[in-house]
Amino acid sequence: MKPSDREPDATMKTIRAIPFLIAAILPASAADNPPGPRMRDAATHEQLVMTYRQASNEDPMRHMPPAKGSDPSIVNLPKDLVADSDILCFGGSATLVPKRAILNMPKNLADRLKFQPGSKIQSWSDFFALNRGWITTVEVSRIQAEGNKPLEVEISDRVRKSANLVVATYQGGPISVLPPKVPQETATTK
Repeated sequence: MKPSDREPDATMKTIRAIPFLIAAILPASAADNPPGPRMRDAATHEQLVMTYRQASNEDPMRHMPPAKGSDPSIVNLPKDLVADSDILCFGGSATLVPKRAILNMPKNLADRLKFQPGSKIQSWSDFFALNRGWITTVEVSRIQAEGNKPLEVEISDRVRKSANLVVATYQGGPISVLPPKVPQETATTK
């Protein structure tokens, strides 16, 4: 045999021995716990049913004491949505905004605060998209909406001078803005 014939056989033996060498080099724990998420058996239907039954038998609400005070479902009855809202209506579409959300109402736009029969009720975002020409929004913070902080002077001036209807918004949606609260110290000194 020629030496060139023996070389492929030696190479093939080396290639075949590589997996055995790798297995000998790797520790046993790495072979038993491969990296990545561990696989586990799926729960059977019977196991799921048994777990569900145990969970329903151990209902934590059974151990809760009854709440003290009046029933919130009776005290907090739903209010009239239309009575707590202002209606904006124009061009066959209408929307509701909370009372005190309109910061400026020019006299020439006063007729748009009445519902016109046959108008389609839309969400605020859809109505505003159609009527951007005569509605301006002012983004307020929650603290300003609660009346704990007044609007900035620049914004108040801009609202007062605007020829458009100005609506207060919080994160893009209309929100009521309460009048600024008077600090207790100034109220007692007057």
